[in-house]
Amino acid sequence: MKKRPALRGTAGFLALLPTVLWAQAMETDPLVATSDIDNTVTITANRGNSDVEVRPAITPSQTLSGTELVHRRQGGLGETIAGLPGVHLDSFGGGASRPVIRGQTLPRVEILSDGAALFDVSSVSPDHAVTADPLLLDAIEIIRGPAAIRYGGNAVNGAINLIDSKVPRSLPAGGLAGASEVRYGFGDGEKTAVGRVTAGMGQFAIHAEGVRRHADNYEVPGGYGVDELPDSFAENTSYSIGASWITAKGYIGAAFTRMKSRYGLPGHSHLNGVCHTHDMDLHCTAHGGFDDPFGSPDSHTAFIKLRSDRVDIRADYADLLPGISHTRLRVSHTDYAHDEIDGAMLFTRYTNKVWDGRLELTHRPLLGFTGTLGAQYTDGTFSGINVEDLHVPFPENAYGLVPPYYYLTKNVGLFLSERRSFGAVDLELAVRKDWREMRVPAPTFLATMTPEYEAMFTEWYGSDWRQILESEYVDDFLARNPGTKHQPFSASLGGVWNLGQGYSVGLSFGHTERAPNVRELYARGNNLSTNSYELGLAVNNPVLAESKRPVGDVLESTDSIDLTFRKSGGPLEGEIGVFYQDVGDYIFARLIETETATGVAHNFLAYTAADVRFAGIDGQVSYQVTPASRVTVFGDFVHARMKRMDDHLPRIPRGRLGVRYDRNWGPLSADLEVSRTFGQSRIASYETETAGYNMVNATLAYRLDMGLRQSLELYARGTNLGDELAYAHTSFVKNQSPLRGRSIALGMRYAF
Repeated sequence: MKKRPALRGTAGFLALLPTVLWAQAMETDPLVATSDIDNTVTITANRGNSDVEVRPAITPSQTLSGTELVHRRQGGLGETIAGLPGVHLDSFGGGASRPVIRGQTLPRVEILSDGAALFDVSSVSPDHAVTADPLLLDAIEIIRGPAAIRYGGNAVNGAINLIDSKVPRSLPAGGLAGASEVRYGFGDGEKTAVGRVTAGMGQFAIHAEGVRRHADNYEVPGGYGVDELPDSFAENTSYSIGASWITAKGYIGAAFTRMKSRYGLPGHSHLNGVCHTHDMDLHCTAHGGFDDPFGSPDSHTAFIKLRSDRVDIRADYADLLPGISHTRLRVSHTDYAHDEIDGAMLFTRYTNKVWDGRLELTHRPLLGFTGTLGAQYTDGTFSGINVEDLHVPFPENAYGLVPPYYYLTKNVGLFLSERRSFGAVDLELAVRKDWREMRVPAPTFLATMTPEYEAMFTEWYGSDWRQILESEYVDDFLARNPGTKHQPFSASLGGVWNLGQGYSVGLSFGHTERAPNVRELYARGNNLSTNSYELGLAVNNPVLAESKRPVGDVLESTDSIDLTFRKSGGPLEGEIGVFYQDVGDYIFARLIETETATGVAHNFLAYTAADVRFAGIDGQVSYQVTPASRVTVFGDFVHARMKRMDDHLPRIPRGRLGVRYDRNWGPLSADLEVSRTFGQSRIASYETETAGYNMVNATLAYRLDMGLRQSLELYARGTNLGDELAYAHTSFVKNQSPLRGRSIALGMRYAF
């Protein structure tokens, strides 16, 4: 394809400028906030508690906010925070990207919306987007250690807390506040308009925000063989309306959020839709009752069409109850659905409807301890896996169970965290216990018999032939999809020794148990996004049966040690973390065989549990050379080893090292970042080695103070300026979806 002329792109950007009048509001606008990546943060769970002294976190935590967040923001969460120490990217084109923290991604990383779980289906497959738009966020927190225990076993490698303003926490100064932003991207033709506004009326505040983003297929370096990556386009519309009642002691409010998205699936192939198994043997040719459900050329555009509706109720109050200094409430209802479409064929649909409630009570100091007791209840209904032929009509003179197949989950969690200072030493402990039950009710039984066939079946089975067949199919289905119960327990103990002059040393020990998610338990069929046939733990899995263990006994158990060195204040600042994780019953997809009969390799993967270990280091150190300039060195490294298997874990990043220079000239600021991501040769049996690559990014921004709390910023952000062909080893589809080539985004942001 021909590349777009730069002049046409500039014209497109200028055409967007009038939309700057679309206003957007927030209590603290990222444009006005300071630009930095803060490594000593106040975890949001403690926000609003005046009795808690702001001290360094026990284990590594980061927050991305201010102009740094404004400039880094991309269409997906993974792309936005990739590059932070210890954070890599699991990419799937321009529409879906998941963060990888210390070598692991979802479901071992929990995504939160202002302290409440974000319910989508991004933990089920890498081609599923995280339903949060970074363009509407005020800050992103990355939480680890004792502070993450309260969010359960899925936060074993950290929790990513997305801070927004859709439920106002305070009244805007002057009664009205807002901001707007427009962007144009060279490299993918991105056109983005963002806005939000908050208005105060007495004790009430009303908030509205929205974003519209459209991006074409993104350009890739010439070494890939094409100018643009086919089917890497993405478009998104999100908006939210919220209101709060605000008093001197806190607030209570609610918001409705809708997100609609449409994005392509690079490298998607439906040729392997015919693949099936005979016992533990994978076949990818049609025969008997196993047909190709697509029966068409593999040249259509495959894409996902997504819609997510969410209602949030949030409250934070001080001194609401005797002995309780802070009360926090989070209630949400999520109604999520997306269609996966190949050409004109809707071949599968995912849904997730979840009610979730969370209450936290922070008590006043008791025997020197300050802590939070909380409870969480979740009730969800999910569907989508094991269906790749939704477009195929049910045949005549046939019978059987028809989708959707629903997976029902109920979870109750109790948690407690306590903190106390002993002079220069801060101690923190946290525990959480969950009771989770999953069940799979039998789907609808359908029989489409002509009168002739009905007479034949009546003769064979009697007049109640339909009930007999339905009973047989239902019993078989329930036997292959048994209900499961898990009771994971997690605990952490950590301490920080404040050495003075900004230096501190943190040490924490953790034990985290994680229950397998719905795909790890119940997968039994093709996943065309990853070119694999998957077999879950609970569906008569012969690999698990060899160990003679019931699936309810499989709990991923992680014992971890984190050692953190920090320096804050003064010209030298930084944080370096060293970690070790010993994981029992680590759940992963083990290769059984690879079938190539269709010309596209298809892996037969069976989920199993093994003992593994992770060790690594990550962090950054910065030095203020002059009052207007700073140099930062950052990097990370992770090493994973399977203890008793002659193989390596898949999609583990090797390491990265980089340097960044920031400089200010009054209203003008700039930064230049150069990094090296090292190649990975320790690969799983079905992977290929990934070469290392260099990445050069830069930002130039000019901020104009217009008075009366108004400001305007113009910025340009360039990524991969060297236009180097790069593949993310953490991606399921690295060869079909290389990273973006040279890209430049121009933006203008106005705040009042």
